[in-house]
Formats: sequence, structure tokens, C-alpha cells
Amino acid sequence: MATLLQDVSSASEWIAGALQHSGYQADFSPESLAEIDRFLDDHSSEGSALPGGLLADGLGQKLFALGAYVGETIRRERGGTWQADDDDPRGEINVELHLPEGGVVWPVQRVIKRFKNGPEDGIAVYGSLIEGQERQAG
Repeated sequence: MATLLQDVSSASEWIAGALQHSGYQADFSPESLAEIDRFLDDHSSEGSALPGGLLADGLGQKLFALGAYVGETIRRERGGTWQADDDDPRGEINVELHLPEGGVVWPVQRVIKRFKNGPEDGIAVYGSLIEGQERQAG
């Protein structure tokens, strides 16, 4: 059985490929975080997956994978380490990215929040705020 940390790695790679196949830029660059917003706008509305859209099936798995992608994009840009508790029943949601300067972020929770609340909880803004905080701290 795979650990959550293994799941984060494989899910981020899987969703990157799936997004690219569907015409989204998913190359783990900071700029690609705007593509996660675009994807969520294209396939969800007001906290629901659009019928026939790419989130209509396997929503939980895809939101986890999108969160893993967001966190992995931040990790590749800023550094840091993933931490997860395989014994936590909500471990997929609570997976954490510990940043080099001591901050902790929960990218899967942020993707879920973006899905539920819409653009006001944008992923591109989230990534740029984290990057800005780390640069100021460093």
C-alpha cells in the first residue's frame, strides 16, 4: 500500500499529464498555477462539478491531485518538504508542505476551498503570496 507521500508525488505527476492532455499548461512552473484556476472555472461552478466536465467523476481524487500539483509546484520553486500522517483518516486533506523558512501550507485544503468558494480563493494568488512571504522572510 502506498504512503500518502508517495500518493502526493504520483498524483501530482498524474494530474499534470491529464491537464496537459486537456490543453492546460501544467509544467510545475509558478505561472501554471493560474491554469489550475482556469481548470476549476471551466469544470465547476459554485462548489459543484459541472455535469459532463472533467470533475464530474472522481472528484475527491482529482481535488487531491490538484492540491498535490499546487504544493509540488510551490515546493519545486521555493523548496520545502511534504509531511503526512498515514494514520489520519483525513490524511489526504491534511497533507502539509513545510517551507524552508518555517511556514506550513495545506495545498489540498486550498484547492478544496477554491472549488467551493470560487475565484475569491484563487490558486495563482495563493502561490504568489506564499512566494512573496518566503522571499521577504529569506
